[in-house]
Amino acid sequence: MKIVFIGAGKLAVNLGRALLQAGHDVVQVYSRTIEAASEMAAVVGGSPTSDITTLSNEADAYIIAVSDAAMPDLIPQLCKGREQKVFMHTAGSMPMDVFSGMALHYGVFYPMQSFSKGREVDFNTIPCFIEANDDCAMRIIGELAGSVSSKVTELSSEDRKYLHLAAVFACNFVNHCYAISADILAEHGLSFDVMYPLIDETVRKVHQMEPAKAQTGPAVRYDGNVIRNQSMLLRGNPLVKDIYERMSMSIHRKAERND
Repeated sequence: MKIVFIGAGKLAVNLGRALLQAGHDVVQVYSRTIEAASEMAAVVGGSPTSDITTLSNEADAYIIAVSDAAMPDLIPQLCKGREQKVFMHTAGSMPMDVFSGMALHYGVFYPMQSFSKGREVDFNTIPCFIEANDDCAMRIIGELAGSVSSKVTELSSEDRKYLHLAAVFACNFVNHCYAISADILAEHGLSFDVMYPLIDETVRKVHQMEPAKAQTGPAVRYDGNVIRNQSMLLRGNPLVKDIYERMSMSIHRKAERND
């Protein structure tokens, strides 16, 4: 299948690489800068461009992998004169109907994974959530998703909002806690790698039991002495102190409900 990518960020590069390996043809890569478009095109093929008026009209699918804020301006330009083509975005929170009135066949192809520059992922294991406004779009999006992932699920825009919210808690917030931990350790001459066994065991446990049942630490029983003392250690960083106290209360209340 011939594909044009709109956007050349981390998700686009990883998805483009997976589609290329699955036998699809990336014919063009658009980005705001020719440097970014060229860097991605060097990995996935196709011609790079930073001029949206030069986009190919010959693709079977147009995949939009840009920030949510950029979509409202880009989509009308992209769809104009290509209304019969199939368009899809890759965002977790944007509704499918962002294309409504501008294209006839459209949908969503959302790979739920954290992507980092320079780090390849095994796309076959990534859960991909798809949605389409008609059979034509579903056929194309389903074929693309199924060619790169063994875990493809149809999901509505409404439900996908909550999926993305859950992913923010499970991934983005957890990683921020890692960053806070690393800062605390660095201030006292310790390396973050001392946390690896603890992190690894926590991850193993949530593969085998419900997260609430895997919870440990002073907040579960609300050990006031420990919590007060640790909170005082953070008095020089009010924002992190607030996170610590609110997180401790949330953990305790969750544990009480589960008793």
